[in-house]
Amino acid sequence: MTQTAPTSKLALEGIRVIDMSRVFAAPVGAQILGDLGADVIKVERPGVGDDGRGYGFSWVPGKDGIETRHSSFFTVSNRNKRSITLNHSKPEGQEIIRKLVETADVLIENYKVGDLKRFGLDYEALKEINPRLIYCSVTGFGQTGPMAALPGYDGLFQATGGMMAVTGIPDGQPGAGPLKTGPSLVDFVTGHNTALAILGALMYRGRTGEGQYIDIALLDSSVAMVSHIMQDYLISGNAPPRLGNGGNGGGPADLIHCSDGIIYLTAGTDEHYRRLTVLMEQPELFTDERFDSNFKRGKTNRAELMEIINAWSGRFTTKAVQDMLDGAGIPAARYNELPDVWDDVQVKHRNLRATTPHAWAASGTVDLIASPLAQMSESPATIRMAPPMLGEHTAEILAEIGYDEARIAELRELKVV
Repeated sequence: MTQTAPTSKLALEGIRVIDMSRVFAAPVGAQILGDLGADVIKVERPGVGDDGRGYGFSWVPGKDGIETRHSSFFTVSNRNKRSITLNHSKPEGQEIIRKLVETADVLIENYKVGDLKRFGLDYEALKEINPRLIYCSVTGFGQTGPMAALPGYDGLFQATGGMMAVTGIPDGQPGAGPLKTGPSLVDFVTGHNTALAILGALMYRGRTGEGQYIDIALLDSSVAMVSHIMQDYLISGNAPPRLGNGGNGGGPADLIHCSDGIIYLTAGTDEHYRRLTVLMEQPELFTDERFDSNFKRGKTNRAELMEIINAWSGRFTTKAVQDMLDGAGIPAARYNELPDVWDDVQVKHRNLRATTPHAWAASGTVDLIASPLAQMSESPATIRMAPPMLGEHTAEILAEIGYDEARIAELRELKVV
């Protein structure tokens, strides 16, 4: 609730966010607000911190033997934040939260339903302190309903929301069955939905002066993410089959095999398909009744058409096929392993690898993934701080809300911070 006038091009300068969330989905939402310029204060348990500090397979190496506890999960979702350690189960910790709320615009939490109410830190209690507060709770199943109290993680919602039902190898093929996506996509999209809802609430508050409560659920995001495939089902009553790497819109769309690798092709319109048949020197395929509609090319006769296309592409290298498709204006892109992504000329041009100063890293820097909001012409997302060390800013933040050095020392002795 900072009242200072903006002095830069940061869209959310002057907005303060209290981030009481852990692991991935909600921290991603808070990070987006930080990327856009908000002052994000991450509240972590003393000595333990965010559970996400222990997730993943890699950690940022620390200098002089320091353990950063910056796992891949934590590093990708906690830049542009300051960290304060705080035990909110103690009265002194609750007092600190309330003092922070007096200065805040947004509070994000992802505790079990009703958990923070035990400590007087629920929305109803905190809005008495700050009626303009936007309070966002992120849980697996939402705040109400028969499953509200259950815990939940990304994979559960890929399974229960329908995503796995339409992802994986088609029936009748080797390895057939549902698959989870590699990244934690439900978490990631839920984080974006969290930020989007908060931005909407800030706009509403700007008009009315009123804060509000936001209930975000991974379940809701998981069902919405099935998108046009779920809409197919709602319209027809028929569940679309898993298509492996095949597209669910215009076709042909799938990986095609070349003599030295693979490319993803999407000839998604009639005109794209016509150009493809000319390029393959088989123009008769355009009017072939087996393939004369998107539905036939993408669904009923997809396997037969892909066999024909692969017989053609297999005669050439990936570069040759890509050049031919690009020259004909047919959408296609090379398949990249993760190291190849960072060698991609367009990835380099878009500056998607963001080397960021990191005072505690052995190298003095950490490579982060740039925000996809960084190309806004007037108020782009920026990376101003590497993810914080546990409690790195505790004294700084407490001083901002009126605690002197002696009192901060007492709070450390009491294991409040």
